[in-house]
Amino acid sequence: MLGLRGAGIARGFLARAQAWLRGSCSRPLALARAVGAPRAGDGQPASQPGAPGRRLSLSAAAVVNSAPRPLQPYLRLMRLDKPIGTWLLYLPCTWSISLAAEPGCFPDWYLLSLFGTGAVLMRGAGCTINDMWDQDYDKKVTRTANRPIAAGDISTFQSFVFLGGQLTLALGVLLCLNYYSIALGAASLLLVITYPLMKRITYWPQLALGLTFNWGALLGWSAVRGSCDPSVCLPLYFSGIMWTLIYDTIYAHQDKRDDALLGLKSTALRFRENTKQWLSGFGVAMLGALSLAGVSCDQTAPYYAALVAVGAHLAHQIYTLDIHRPEDCWDKFTSNRTVGLIIFVGIVLGNLCKEKKTEDTKKNTDSGVAN
Repeated sequence: MLGLRGAGIARGFLARAQAWLRGSCSRPLALARAVGAPRAGDGQPASQPGAPGRRLSLSAAAVVNSAPRPLQPYLRLMRLDKPIGTWLLYLPCTWSISLAAEPGCFPDWYLLSLFGTGAVLMRGAGCTINDMWDQDYDKKVTRTANRPIAAGDISTFQSFVFLGGQLTLALGVLLCLNYYSIALGAASLLLVITYPLMKRITYWPQLALGLTFNWGALLGWSAVRGSCDPSVCLPLYFSGIMWTLIYDTIYAHQDKRDDALLGLKSTALRFRENTKQWLSGFGVAMLGALSLAGVSCDQTAPYYAALVAVGAHLAHQIYTLDIHRPEDCWDKFTSNRTVGLIIFVGIVLGNLCKEKKTEDTKKNTDSGVAN
């Protein structure tokens, strides 16, 4: 009798202990969800057993996610969580500013920072315009259905007001430049507004994007020199357009099935299985135009070494591209930031080498006069 009673007490104690442990385990999980810890299926991998808590991250996406909640839809509308587009808009500006620098000098850091600010604002404005035009299409595509306007996080009116704010700030940046550059920069606004519509009209919307995204190749030079030199600016602008045709065609292969179903057009749908041949042609044209711009600027060996590195990078990028794997297309697309940075570094180093060349020439001249 006593043994049965003791067994019953033991079973009751064990049941209470198990219930307490389950409650203790569920409380940290509830607390983690309350403070915003990601769940499996939210676009991030589930935590491994025994993994530490949330780690501090300085990625663009983490910065946007840590912003006040009412601001997050607007920051995502600007694509601040995906800065690769800002880089691709900004880098042609850095090329132009650096090519226009005086021999032996670094590029103007004030102009680089000013154009960087402008690139953030104008890329954000372009994305806002794009999402306003495409909100009905975005709702039907899995990859874009969570964009703020398509998802209903921001109304069309709110996005229009936000667009006005971005363009006003961008105008403030533009007004810091000379009058020639102000007029030249204002002329790009028509391209910014209309290029999102090109996918409805032509199989070459990437060409329209190239005309828009590389305007800084003209504007950077004029900001330094006061006007454009066609012998430098036009080849540089053309090379940027060819570059855009490369990376945005790769990008478009991610969405080609959805685009075909929705009746939208792109170079990915135009080139299909011939994509690599077209991209190779664009790469050759890009390098040829950059070489011509370098000759017009009296560039030196580091610049041409950078072009060789860019050629190797593009060749590897195109050769290993798998147009049927969206993940590979995204990786290849984002790797083009490296292409732009290599060109920028090559221009800067090539320009610094001009100082030594100039000094040697001056010494030889002085020696000849003395003799």
